[in-house]
Amino acid sequence: MASKQAPSHLKPSTRRWWASVVREYALEGHHVRLLTLAAEAWDRCQEARERIEQDGAYVVDRFGQLKPHAAIDVERDSRIAFARLLRELDLDVDGPAAESRPAQLRRYHSA
Repeated sequence: MASKQAPSHLKPSTRRWWASVVREYALEGHHVRLLTLAAEAWDRCQEARERIEQDGAYVVDRFGQLKPHAAIDVERDSRIAFARLLRELDLDVDGPAAESRPAQLRRYHSA
C-alpha cells in the first residue's frame, strides 16, 4: 500500500485532497505517481489563475502592444493535464464509461 503522507510541496487544500484519495482508493505505486502529478497540475493551474486575476488577462508588451498573459497558457495546459491524469486514474465509482478505459480502482469498503 502507498504512503498516506501527501507531498509537502503541494498546497494545503491539495494535500488534503491527495490524502483523501489515497485513503479511499486502493492505489498501487504508479497510481500514486499519477495522483501526485494531477495534484501538481491542479496547484499550477490555481497559481496561474491567481496571477491572471492579479495582472489581468492581457498585458502590454515592450512594443506597447496588448497580448494575452503568459499564465493563460499555463492555466490551460495545467487544466488539460489535470483532467487527463484524473481520467487515467479512473476514480469514478460508477465504473468505466467504455471498454477501452483502464480498469476501475477498487474502493476500500468497511465491513
